[in-house]
Amino acid sequence: MKHLAQEEGYDGYCGTSYAAKLLKVSVGTVQNLVESSSLKAWKTQGGHRRISLQSIQEYQATHHLEQSSWFASDAKLRVLVVEDDENSRLMYQAHFDRWALPLDVVMYASAMEALLDMPAMQPQVLLTDLNMPNMDGFKFIQTLLDHKLFANLPIIAITGLTKEQIAAKGGLPPEVQVLSKPIDMEWLRGFFDALISVRLMNGKVRA
Repeated sequence: MKHLAQEEGYDGYCGTSYAAKLLKVSVGTVQNLVESSSLKAWKTQGGHRRISLQSIQEYQATHHLEQSSWFASDAKLRVLVVEDDENSRLMYQAHFDRWALPLDVVMYASAMEALLDMPAMQPQVLLTDLNMPNMDGFKFIQTLLDHKLFANLPIIAITGLTKEQIAAKGGLPPEVQVLSKPIDMEWLRGFFDALISVRLMNGKVRA
């Protein structure tokens, strides 16, 4: 993951999806703010748009907007979901809303887009599908675990693959929790409950 670590000023910038989360607007609105120079941004050689986090803070202050908890505090457990299937993302969100746990969730359809934003986002738990186009979950997970920022990140790999199929693709690191489809959402809720309880004991999450 050297290309991320070496990108000048990387930790001070994010992509349009994360900017939309911080500002609580649509991706289209963020793009319009960039076009109008309300937010400072540029494109990388790979064509990915990078937006200055400082310009987002300045925009929030100028327009008296509340800072997102992803940006301001550890009041909630920061959860990143990477899943290319829209119906699955909607299903996750429906359960998260119903549980009413102190979760702050960001969802991405692309592992590469999530990877580009993660040093700025610093999620505290990751749920990722394994079978995805372009960068699959196997490469995504290994790239993360090779980076010092994410070496200890709790990761749940969600898949319809069998153990034999996972092994045939090179397997997964032992610290990665595998959750088979169809997903046991009650198990997932219990997993979040356990993480939140630990953070409560450490004084990092408010009840």
